[in-house]
Amino acid sequence: MNAKSADDDPAMVKVRALWEQKKAAGWTQQKLGEAMGYTGDSARKSVNQFLKSRDPQISMLRRFAAAVDVALSTIVRE
Repeated sequence: MNAKSADDDPAMVKVRALWEQKKAAGWTQQKLGEAMGYTGDSARKSVNQFLKSRDPQISMLRRFAAAVDVALSTIVRE
């Protein structure tokens, strides 16, 4: 999942790099999912699906940015 594919949206490349930093700091997919506003089993599952995405929805990028405490502009550049 860390390998960059030609089909990956540049925002997802940045998301995955930020996720690797959070994992190194001890975060789990469950913790990230809860920080993104999901509860229970859906937290981990939703994050797993999001991290595999190649063409994310802006609403998911906003949730992720808020959860990891970065500006959306850090992830999405025009």
